Amino acid sequence: MKALRLETRVELFEVGELDAVYKRLYEAAFEASRKAYAPYSKFHVGAAVLLENGEILSGNNQENAAYPSGLCAERTTLFYAGARYPDVPVRILAIAAMKDGERVDLITPCGACRQVMLETEQRYGQPMEVLLCGKEVAYLVPGAATLLPFCFGKSDLIR
Repeated sequence: MKALRLETRVELFEVGELDAVYKRLYEAAFEASRKAYAPYSKFHVGAAVLLENGEILSGNNQENAAYPSGLCAERTTLFYAGARYPDVPVRILAIAAMKDGERVDLITPCGACRQVMLETEQRYGQPMEVLLCGKEVAYLVPGAATLLPFCFGKSDLIR
């Protein structure tokens, strides 16, 4: 038997250490979370993207009584960015969440969102940084593929 070791590099920043661009996305993601439609889970998630053209767009989770019909903040935001600017790559995706009006310590994307994030990277042929926004600390991940090892992508369909 052989073993395969996978390592992930994640940089941790105290919120005060974030540079102006990351800080702006950090705040935009939390602002978007405040506007989420989450009457069932009461878990408000927001996301903000910085596009290659300098635009910042945001979105949030949208719940529905028929649970599979809702959509996470990450996918809402990435699909909005793709619809609005179909030829402009995403440079950074920031994700934040609030519960009971308080910022959560760490939010990570679900599997479906990770898959969409990966597809977004593949669509534009470049990684996008992912900023996971916590109450006092932000985690910077170099790309979606880092969050989804052994991922399924377009290369699995096109050979």
